[in-house]
Amino acid sequence: MTKNARTADIGRTRDGAKGLWTLVVAAAVILSVASDAKAQPAPSAPPAVGVIKVERGPMTDSYEFNGRIEAINSVNIVARVTGFLEQILFTEGVDVKKGDLLYVLERAPFKAALDVQDAAIAQATAQLENSRTELWRKQQLVEKNFGTQEAVDTALATQRTLTAQVKAAQAQREIAQINLNYTEIRSPIDGRIGRTLVTVGNVVGPGSGILFGNVKGPDSGVLTTVVSQDPMYVMFPVPSRRAIELREEYSKGGGFDSVKIRLRLPDGRIYSQTGKIDFINNVLAQDTDTLTVRGVIPNPVLGAEKAGGVNLRELIADEFVTVLLESVKPRQVIAVPRAAVLSDQEGSYVYVVDERNIAHQRRVRLGQMTPETAAIADGLKEGEQVIVEGVQRAQRNAPVAPAPATAAPRRSASQ
Repeated sequence: MTKNARTADIGRTRDGAKGLWTLVVAAAVILSVASDAKAQPAPSAPPAVGVIKVERGPMTDSYEFNGRIEAINSVNIVARVTGFLEQILFTEGVDVKKGDLLYVLERAPFKAALDVQDAAIAQATAQLENSRTELWRKQQLVEKNFGTQEAVDTALATQRTLTAQVKAAQAQREIAQINLNYTEIRSPIDGRIGRTLVTVGNVVGPGSGILFGNVKGPDSGVLTTVVSQDPMYVMFPVPSRRAIELREEYSKGGGFDSVKIRLRLPDGRIYSQTGKIDFINNVLAQDTDTLTVRGVIPNPVLGAEKAGGVNLRELIADEFVTVLLESVKPRQVIAVPRAAVLSDQEGSYVYVVDERNIAHQRRVRLGQMTPETAAIADGLKEGEQVIVEGVQRAQRNAPVAPAPATAAPRRSASQ
């Protein structure tokens, strides 16, 4: 082979190796680019959130306090005279009316005392009539100059004395009649009667005031207790600071008439009746710095429901309840669901979505709040969009995908 031919073969071999290396490098670059493209994900879409448009609407103010039900009238039935108990004429635990006969004491001794006073009146009256006759005779003798003026004066004094004795005997009879009437013990009020603390055959009377612990026993003179049922009082303490706020808020709107009382019962139910405030104490409780407020609320019979002949009612004296003090007229406020309100060390805030669907953190000042709704006293304007659903997905000054929220805010805790 000639020298020129060998040189041409070597050149062709070098050109082929160079081309192959170029292909290998190109394939590696392509694989690297494809790997980098697969390792970097595509940009994520903005998070979906539910928004509402801020509007001004009615909202009922509501404040909660712990309270206790009290009877308007509670009377301890006692014997006014001492005697043997002969009859018990009521069923324990039932409703009684004013004037209903409850107990009867032994009447014979008191009837005999009344008869004695009737006899005393008759005796004194007879003596008085005799003195009048005697006075008339003395006056006739004086007119005929057969008697003295001194005798007339003595007879007149005797008549006046016997007149006073008749009045005293009549007063004693009234006392005896009152004592006889006291042998019939009647209910002084309408209400529900409790259990009797004495039984037939016992001697009862005004009592010595002995107490067994905190419970009155027979020796105290208390026979039973009658507690009024409808309406009832509800007593609840209000912290002094809150009391000042309520006074400022409602004093110009009608005072007591601008608020109403509702009750949450021990089982969580809202009582169907509403009441009103009728009294605010004039001093603060020094140990708790609270002001005692009293309301009146109806306690009607629950339809035709009875238990053992007893009319059933919802409220019971000394029952603990939650008092909801609410405004009668709703106020027009800007309100959002409480789920929309977040808080940090600087205070409360919400996320507002602008026209470019960017979420902005907005500081707000809260007003009245219910379990579902928060009134915004400052920080929001009508027409702005607030995130109420998916708030945790929103980021400050970041885009979001807003859509109308599925639930609207409730304006009152009682609705």
